[in-house]
Amino acid sequence: MSSPTINTGGDKITEVAPPSKWHDTFVRITQGNWLISVLAVVLALIVGGIMIAATDERVQSASVYFFARPGDTFAAIWQSVSGAYTALFRGSIYNFNAPDFARGIRPFTETLTFATPLIAAGLGVALAFRIGMFNIGGRGQMLMASAGAGWIAFGFDLPFGLHMLLAVVVGMLCGAVWGGIAGLLKARTGAHEVIVTIMLNYVAFYLISWMLRTPGLLQAPGSSNPKSPAMKETAIFPGLLGPGYNLHFGFILVIIATVVVWWLLTRSSLGFKFRAVGENPNAARVAGIDVKNMYVYGMLIAGALAGLAGVNQVLGTITTGFTAGIDAGIGFDAITVALLGRSTPWGTFAAGILFGAFKAGGFAMQAGEQIPIEIVTVVQSLIVLFIAAPPLVRTIFFLPSPERDKRRREKARAKELKAEVKADEEVTA
Repeated sequence: MSSPTINTGGDKITEVAPPSKWHDTFVRITQGNWLISVLAVVLALIVGGIMIAATDERVQSASVYFFARPGDTFAAIWQSVSGAYTALFRGSIYNFNAPDFARGIRPFTETLTFATPLIAAGLGVALAFRIGMFNIGGRGQMLMASAGAGWIAFGFDLPFGLHMLLAVVVGMLCGAVWGGIAGLLKARTGAHEVIVTIMLNYVAFYLISWMLRTPGLLQAPGSSNPKSPAMKETAIFPGLLGPGYNLHFGFILVIIATVVVWWLLTRSSLGFKFRAVGENPNAARVAGIDVKNMYVYGMLIAGALAGLAGVNQVLGTITTGFTAGIDAGIGFDAITVALLGRSTPWGTFAAGILFGAFKAGGFAMQAGEQIPIEIVTVVQSLIVLFIAAPPLVRTIFFLPSPERDKRRREKARAKELKAEVKADEEVTA
């Protein structure tokens, strides 16, 4: 990708410009080695443990007489960090203190519930990454989808099933249109999608805020609060495991969305074009791919996926009515999920579950060990930092550099060829 290539077609020779350094760096970050992602999580947990120990009162008290009795400090550090991460496990995977298995497994179902919108929005960001676009507009796409799905859910009387389906479709369409605006502007005017999507986030937020304060639009009748009416029962996602659990049908929709995105990127001609544009838009253009249309199509689909996250919030989580803060930061967390998942559908799915565990277990850490919930946010931020700095991760874990390995292999191959040539010359002589 660092040197020009030549495309020959008949008598015409066309030189293909290499992608920019920024584009090359973007591809390396978003589609790097999965091992870097795993090690980034490990590093973030280690740094998080240091922060937990540093802010713990028991550790601070024991550190006063560290040189007299260092064992007390180390014991306090172990109790603090192990207690916090044990609480994280109990709050997100399985609670060993529960009286039976049904209650013990409930934390994992909460993890899946939190992960559902994260996976959907993460898929929208990941798909845009594969086309070489940075979709920061997940928040706006979620808000518009929430408004569309919510309006159908509380404003119409339809049979169960049809009502829910119509709300999902309308919500995803609203998200697709909002994402498609950014794709269209980039394709037709060259406007950078980062700037456009950030601005569209603000437009969506203030637009929804106004609609929630306006009677006859999204505001609940007879209320002065900026909140929508409750969703009707016929539009709400049904539960998957019964009344004692919050996991709902939205998780099934997210699994279907993951499979569809996987098929789209790996088995369809449109997905091949997406990946070609993401790798090198100049070469894709020379090969006959309409790059501008790929930007529009990609952002339409990415917006629909982020819209599915907004639909999940309205029909599966906040069914009593929503406010302008219904996105709950998921649109920005989705960027981290997509980065950790290396812009692959199943990688994003796994990363979404991991971050869902952070959210579910973070509350257990706060309640059981008095650990500030902001520690979990710091861990998530550190994951992004380490993913964006692969050389740092490789240096810390003494991993070889891919470029160094490549040069070593080239040198070894050159030596082999030199030895073969020398042997041929001796045989000829």
